[in-house]
Amino acid sequence: MPSNGHGQFFLVEGDALPEVFIRVTQAQELLDTGLAQTVAEAAERVGISRSAYYKYKNAVMPFQNVAGGRIVTYQIMLRHQTGNLSEVLGVFASTGANILTINQGIPTNGAAPVTITADMTALDTTAEVLLERLDALDGVIRAAVAAG
Repeated sequence: MPSNGHGQFFLVEGDALPEVFIRVTQAQELLDTGLAQTVAEAAERVGISRSAYYKYKNAVMPFQNVAGGRIVTYQIMLRHQTGNLSEVLGVFASTGANILTINQGIPTNGAAPVTITADMTALDTTAEVLLERLDALDGVIRAAVAAG
């Protein structure tokens, strides 16, 4: 495949990756958390060379780190009543969350599942407070963070 100057990205299950990729992410975690003070120390603790760490450190990272916690997916069960989805969207808007996707299932037994993924970069509160505000709405049966 011809290159356009941009790297391709793949989402791959960890079990399918070469061991060195996993160990590079482990070394990076040791450095990020302060459990290792130098690359040499982190690399030695996880069993790779410093050169392997430097070769792959910018090319591989755990999926949850890709968005740096900025992207959060909520699963919400709504009562099937006019205006409930609008109220939910109002909570997102009032907190500064930028909605990326909305998926709503067909209502059954008076309730509809809704999945909302939002960019939380400009959030003026925490993701947990946003969740509490969703749960407080009369039209919400339950709300939970699914990912992020």
